[in-house]
Amino acid sequence: MNKSRTQLMVDRLRELQASSPDIEASAIVSVDGLSIASALPQNVEEDRVSAMSAAMLSLGDRIAAELGRGTLNQVYIKGENGFVILTDIGEEAVLTALARKDAKLGLIFLDMRRAVEDLQKLI
Repeated sequence: MNKSRTQLMVDRLRELQASSPDIEASAIVSVDGLSIASALPQNVEEDRVSAMSAAMLSLGDRIAAELGRGTLNQVYIKGENGFVILTDIGEEAVLTALARKDAKLGLIFLDMRRAVEDLQKLI
């Protein structure tokens, strides 16, 4: 039996988390705040992650444009307990990752970029 596109996306998210142990959770969210696919732990609310990711991406996009930084590629937030990293997947979706506070960001950015290349074919 063939896997659905959503299941293929979830599989790719799990692969991302397996290759990058510093990534604790990940999700693919539409730019209007709807969850497309996720690999989130039980204690994380998918709807909240989706809505906040879309809002953050939208705000980041406006800031980048207003301040002449060009098209937005990525937004990241550092908190005392870790990072939230948002990377666009084309025009319609965003990859959101939650990373540990001691994460090696360069490796995470690379792994996320590779995941985005695969996910663009599925979206």
